[in-house]
Amino acid sequence: MPDPSTQPFPATKRETQPGTAHTAPGVGLLFLREDELRLAQDMMFFAHRDLTEAPDAILGELGYGRAHHRCLHWIARRPGLTVGELLTILGITKQSLTRVLGPLIREGYVAQAPGAQDRRQRLLTLTEKGTALERKLFDAQRERLVSAYREAGGPAVDGFKRVLRGVMNQQGRDYIDGQDPHRGKGQRSGS
Repeated sequence: MPDPSTQPFPATKRETQPGTAHTAPGVGLLFLREDELRLAQDMMFFAHRDLTEAPDAILGELGYGRAHHRCLHWIARRPGLTVGELLTILGITKQSLTRVLGPLIREGYVAQAPGAQDRRQRLLTLTEKGTALERKLFDAQRERLVSAYREAGGPAVDGFKRVLRGVMNQQGRDYIDGQDPHRGKGQRSGS
């Protein structure tokens, strides 16, 4: 039996032809039917599963999992991130973060230093070893993203980003706005 994750979805009338765009957001609204929303959930599940498959294997060899990947990702994206900021981004408890962050620090992937103004703060950065691992994890996902973006084309990628933004809560949107140089909202405080 063929692996469903490798089989293309058959074209349906809900899709636009390559190189064309919807005339305006909300036109038709057939995409708001429950079956369409459930299909979107299904597609997000398979996309997430397939995007994380290669990094999961790399991390599994080291005795790590997706929570470790998330920590490495966000520390790489925001060097000098405080433990409190990481807790907010991940939406987990301090106890959960300690279980994940502790081994990354002990095994030399993450370094922590006291804050310049508040010595109680712990600022997190990746070590050379951590940077190499995070890069390896990103590279494992990069080609899948590049391939999907190329196949979909620029207007579809923009639409995809709008949909993802709509799924995010305000905290996630605020974070993205602060990181995207094209949005002109500036950088995070303290940088």
